Amino acid sequence: MFLPSHTRIYLATGGTDMRKAINGLSILVEDRLRLDPFSGHLFAFCNRCRNMVRILYWDRNGFCLWHKRLEKQFFTWPDSVDQTIELDIRQLRWLLEGLKISQIDGHNKLDYKTLI
Repeated sequence: MFLPSHTRIYLATGGTDMRKAINGLSILVEDRLRLDPFSGHLFAFCNRCRNMVRILYWDRNGFCLWHKRLEKQFFTWPDSVDQTIELDIRQLRWLLEGLKISQIDGHNKLDYKTLI
């Protein structure tokens, strides 16, 4: 998955009613998460049974909705007192693969700049 470097990924903790489609999820982004659904950032939601994920984002002239449903397993979706958790693309991939993002601690990201 390629994302522009300025794209952020927000995960709504806990379970979300998956009867909600684009309109309902965009309202949740604005009202519950207090974020701008038109920002181009990704907003991830999981159902209460932990077998379905939806990712909502705005792409230039319309909303896109990505959906994954597991047939036999479950996502290790965080239950947290916080409404949102910000992830990077690696953590999102791990989460979608069934890994717990709280237990994964890879190498730290380094940011170097040249003097030129």
